[in-house]
Amino acid sequence: MSRRLILDSRLLQITVTRLCQQLIENHDTFAESVILGLQPRGIFLARRIQRKLHELTGTEVPIGELDTTFYRDDFRRRESPLLANTTHVPFIIENKKVILVDDVLFTGRTIRAAMDAMIAFGRPQKVELLVLIDRKYSRDLPIEPHYVGRAVNTIQSQRVAVEWTDQGAAEDAIWLAE
Repeated sequence: MSRRLILDSRLLQITVTRLCQQLIENHDTFAESVILGLQPRGIFLARRIQRKLHELTGTEVPIGELDTTFYRDDFRRRESPLLANTTHVPFIIENKKVILVDDVLFTGRTIRAAMDAMIAFGRPQKVELLVLIDRKYSRDLPIEPHYVGRAVNTIQSQRVAVEWTDQGAAEDAIWLAE
């Protein structure tokens, strides 16, 4: 399997900082904003976004972890059962500006499931999507991110691998694997 580096550790840090600057422009004081990281890998990016926002603004933006397993449209279509992750949303999202965070946007189905799962915690005022990698030309649903770290042209057979030091990788890196 061949791999091509999309983002190394240094570029990833720059990208996270840029995404946070864009969030600051649109959310100002973050008084009515919350972050929801999607399980399993979006939470690592969400935590980094929260830390960087705190570093840049001094504001502690509330953060939660959302699992979409039981809201997926392919939940009962798989040969092996999906294992659920934890959902931890320690706040009500009623009338909040929700920033959904995931590492890779592919078909859009996970984001659709996340919007269904999110409603259990209230009706948000607004929902925005932040993704580290946007796999262009692969959408099954009409879902587009508001904030994008890097857009990548891919084909179905390729895979985007996100490696976080938080998960035990030697270095943060994003790879395109064939």
